[in-house]
Amino acid sequence: MNVIVYSHERCVACRVLKEFLADRGVRYTLRNLQTDPSARQEFLERGFLLPPVTVIDGEVVMGFDPFRLEELLDRGQVAGGPP
Repeated sequence: MNVIVYSHERCVACRVLKEFLADRGVRYTLRNLQTDPSARQEFLERGFLLPPVTVIDGEVVMGFDPFRLEELLDRGQVAGGPP
């Protein structure tokens, strides 16, 4: 399963999302919008407006939506650890 998190360092919801994933042992690729220009460009090209955005096997979750995240994670049985 492929999990990508678009995040910003000053974003409270982003911190909560990363803690949520870490608590579940989910491995993910972090795309930092503040420090990575290519991540920022990709974020904008995909039409995203505000972080956090999580992409799980192509399924997009805007904001921190624990119910939707759990649903998608349960579907793929993601395991591992934080990056």
